[in-house]
Parts: sequence; C-alpha cells; structure tokens
Amino acid sequence: MCFKEYAISVFFIIYLLPSLLRADTPRAAELVREAIDYWRDKSSYSEAEMIIHRPDWERRLELKMWTRGSDLSLVRFTAPAKDAGNANLKRGSEMWSYSPKINRIIKIPSSMMHQSWMGSDFSYNDLAKADEIVRDYDHTLVKTEKLDGLKVYTVESVPHEDAPVVWGKELLKIREDKIILEHLYFDQDMKLIKKLEASQIRMAGGKLYPMVILMTNVEKPEHWTKVTHKEVVFNLEIPDRYFTLSFLRNPR
Repeated sequence: MCFKEYAISVFFIIYLLPSLLRADTPRAAELVREAIDYWRDKSSYSEAEMIIHRPDWERRLELKMWTRGSDLSLVRFTAPAKDAGNANLKRGSEMWSYSPKINRIIKIPSSMMHQSWMGSDFSYNDLAKADEIVRDYDHTLVKTEKLDGLKVYTVESVPHEDAPVVWGKELLKIREDKIILEHLYFDQDMKLIKKLEASQIRMAGGKLYPMVILMTNVEKPEHWTKVTHKEVVFNLEIPDRYFTLSFLRNPR
C-alpha cells in the first residue's frame, strides 16, 4: 500500500467511520427522551389493575390515571372499597396525596419521591415517568441487538454528580419503535435493586403500548407489583381543573 492509500485509509478510520456509525445510531439521550415522551404522549387516560405481591399476602387495587405533558398527573383509586377515593396529584416536582378517610391533603416531601407508592414496588416518581432521567443523567448507547426483527437499544444512564437522585445508574432497553422493554435500577454500589419489564404489547389508544408492566425487587424476587392496563386513551382533552387540589379532594 502506498503512502497516499495509507493516509486515505487512516483518514477514513479516524474521521469518517465514526461519523457514519453515528449517523446510523440514534443518540442515546434522544432515545431516552423519545421513549419517555412516547410512554406519556401529550396526554393520556388509563384504567388499570395493580397487584402488589408479597410472599405471605397479595393486594389488588383498581385505579384511574390522567396525565398531561411531562408535569401533570392524577391517580385515583376506585377499588377495593377501603382504598376507593385515595388519590395522588403531581404537578412538576410537587406531589400531594389525598385520603378520604381523614379528608386531608398531604404534600409529599421531595425527599420521599423515591419511596414506595401505596406499599408497591413503584416509587412516586415512577408514577408519571418523571423527567429526571432525561434532565439529570448522562446517557451512553452500550448495545444494539435485534429482537423479533426490531432493533433494541440498551442505554446506560448515569446521574450527574450533583443530581438529587438515589440511583447509581440505570439501564434501559428501548425498542426502535420507542417502547421501553426493560428498565434496570442500580444503587450507588452498582448493585441491581429493581427491574421493570413491559409485556403484552399491542395496539391501544391508536398506538402500540405495553399493557402489562411488572416491577420486581431483584433482591427479593417474591416482592413484585404488576400493573395491567384495561383501557388506554392518548391525546385527549383533559380539563385544567383535574390537576388542582380542589379536584384532588372532590372530583365533581
């Protein structure tokens, strides 16, 4: 190989090849942002059953949920009777809880947003797919594979040093159609703590959507929470009053 050919080859490897690879591979941050946006859409309404499973007991609840944009969500439980009326409202980084038994609205401190929601394996932040993973993390594409003929991207998300988060890192498996198939949560020692898995993906509300979401405590496999969507509607008009404290207390 002459020097000219050698120089061209080196130039291609150093400068052009990475550009071509980047052109074929979506940026990791965009993958995460698009997946979160797809999950919520502009607005949504859903009805679901939530099963909280423990080795010696199991609890079933039914709920309705409204979301709008990235900042607003309302969850209201409809069954069983002892839990009916319990509700949570999230506006931006603020969240409130209402209990009809005591007829009182309680503001959830930001320090509790990562704690268990309703005794389940989901946190308050998991409720509406909070934007913190987009805003407070750096993202790296670590793997691309094919599953059932579709590309699946594995993205490693590491929080900024000053980010107010509890996780050491998170791993997301995102299908090329923007569906999050799996979400792994690691503590500060990089130990896997909990795992979210999406299944029964089918058309719902005009688009493909995972109708079953399973969150498992990896350290305690018999501790899991499953949310099964019975109805999902996207891009609907939701009145402003749905996301107010007065509606949280009195949905009329």
